[in-house]
Amino acid sequence: MMHALGLTDDDLKKSQLGIVSTGYEGNPCNAHLNSLAESVKEGASAEEVVPFIFHTIGVSDGLSMGTPGMRFSLPSRDLIADSMETVMEAHAYDGMVAVVGCDKNMPGAMMAACRLNRPTVIVFGGSIASGCHNGKKLDVVSAFESLGERLAGKVDEEEHLNVVRNACPGAGACGGMYTANTMACAIEVMGMSLPYSASNLALSTDKLQECRDAGRTAARLIASDLRPRDILTKKAFENAITVAVALGGSTNAVLHLLAIARTCGVDLSLDDFERINASTPLLGDFRPSGRFRMEDLARVGGTPAAFKRLLNLGLLHGECITLTGKTLAENLANVPDLQEGQEVIREMASPVLPTGHLRVLKGSLSPQGAVAKLTGKEGLSFDGPARVFDSEEQCNAALLAGDVKPGNAVVIRYVGPRGGPGMPEMLRPTSTLMGAGLGKDVALLTDGRFSGGSHGFVVGHISPEAQSGGPIALIQDGDRIVIDAQTGSIDVLVPEAEMERRRQAWSPPPPRFRHGHLSKYARLVGPAHEGCLTDVYPLTPEHTHATRA
Repeated sequence: MMHALGLTDDDLKKSQLGIVSTGYEGNPCNAHLNSLAESVKEGASAEEVVPFIFHTIGVSDGLSMGTPGMRFSLPSRDLIADSMETVMEAHAYDGMVAVVGCDKNMPGAMMAACRLNRPTVIVFGGSIASGCHNGKKLDVVSAFESLGERLAGKVDEEEHLNVVRNACPGAGACGGMYTANTMACAIEVMGMSLPYSASNLALSTDKLQECRDAGRTAARLIASDLRPRDILTKKAFENAITVAVALGGSTNAVLHLLAIARTCGVDLSLDDFERINASTPLLGDFRPSGRFRMEDLARVGGTPAAFKRLLNLGLLHGECITLTGKTLAENLANVPDLQEGQEVIREMASPVLPTGHLRVLKGSLSPQGAVAKLTGKEGLSFDGPARVFDSEEQCNAALLAGDVKPGNAVVIRYVGPRGGPGMPEMLRPTSTLMGAGLGKDVALLTDGRFSGGSHGFVVGHISPEAQSGGPIALIQDGDRIVIDAQTGSIDVLVPEAEMERRRQAWSPPPPRFRHGHLSKYARLVGPAHEGCLTDVYPLTPEHTHATRA
């Protein structure tokens, strides 16, 4: 069968490299990835390996947002990991290059790399260029927020459609510090992608060269036997958290890093995020709450220059090994500093926020922990009556009808990992609130999650979720909800005797799906505070494929 593919006897003596592309034509984040995979193959073919391209699925968060299809987004992460593991194991490939471009492909590829523990390079497909309308830069979140402006009467239908038509000019992942770029930065600083991978733009010559270099690097990794578990130490994960916090990254990074760490056998918890958040300033002035996009960071020095600033501030572990075979500090030693006078990454003396924006909250409303994304522009505390919805669709209808008022604590429940199922993102409600000018006046709380494009006073990942009988299932309209991000508390001020009465009267709603992928996912998925894994890994080295082999 190998001879049928054109391999010679000499080829059969070489190592084999699996190049997996998450490319597909239905999404700008992924539309160009198959061609990038060919460039990886070109680079690998020049080395003593035989490369084979294979493919896996992807789900567009942006296209499925606000629809029933959004339920399939997070489950696709584990399905991607499963499919990569399946091909790599079944064909006994010696190493892997994963070409990824959207929110769930990247953590899915990292989870597969951890399971396989074979030499691996992650190639980020790169960020999209900004759109433009009337001299104003745009991105995909501009389109969502424009809908809120239209509903609030701030713009007419034609102006809204002009924003939609011009927001995304071509291939590449969403441009701000949304989930794709957040995870790309985290993966690069952890040492699993080549330097500049996160900031090389999608349609740049730099990205094509990176792909060729990735193929060559994978061959060298196979020869040196440097494996993901050699790279992905606890300190490497701490570096990833630091970068996510310092650059203003997505709350989804919390879910994904927890899942990758658990798959890798590294003991990581919400407490680690809170500890690092408390000691890390927010320095990146990125969209959605800031001004800049990844193209701006590429212009002023790229991700290595940003990492170098964090390293010089003592915020990163420079001794961590990376796939270059060098430590992070060695990789950054000769990197030029950020351009003089640039404003994308702030100085330590003038941070966007003195501490981080990814805040872990616990209390009577979320005993196992919730995650808030607060830059301070929305305030750091909230006290108001609950306005409760049992689905995103109910909330969206109320927003369209103007039935959500300033001061409300909007609660969207039964959209968690099991209840959704699939923990859909709430970008449409948050964008509608922001566009309507209610971002500072309304809190939005959910056992679901938020897009990296969401901003405002938002709290997600509330655990236990409503479907599992968490306190969020017992809240009623008018209950007083108090949140204090500075003390890390989130409480519903209802007497315990009344909550117990409600608990005894509560029963879980029937599953939304009784067959198919989402039904299986709801039965298998773990809680948000552990990363929503669909398999259970004990936090010991004994569960690795390498050990079993």
